[in-house]
Amino acid sequence: MSNPVDEFNSYRSRMNEKILADNNKLIKRIFNLDTNAYMEGALDVKTKELLGLVASAVLRCDDCIQYHLERSHEEGLSKEEVMESLGIATLVGGTIVIPHLRRAYEYWEALEEKASEA
Repeated sequence: MSNPVDEFNSYRSRMNEKILADNNKLIKRIFNLDTNAYMEGALDVKTKELLGLVASAVLRCDDCIQYHLERSHEEGLSKEEVMESLGIATLVGGTIVIPHLRRAYEYWEALEEKASEA
């Protein structure tokens, strides 16, 4: 069975290529704005990733949660930092966020497993 991290990244990459190949100026600008928003600024990248993670959980976007979990992992955030942030998201978003919290926890475990295999 393949790793959920690899599956997510493969799908995301493949679909982003297709979307961007259509050469839609608005979509390209949105992608660019998103990329630039998460760069170092007054806030460091780690903080911005946690903010993105919390917003994604409250908005209940599993793809977004997975993306920000992976970025948080790449930035060296600890499980404790990430789970505390997801706790805040669950508090703010309410119990409807709990299914997304479960999937986020599972995805973080997959990220850790993949990192331990490398």
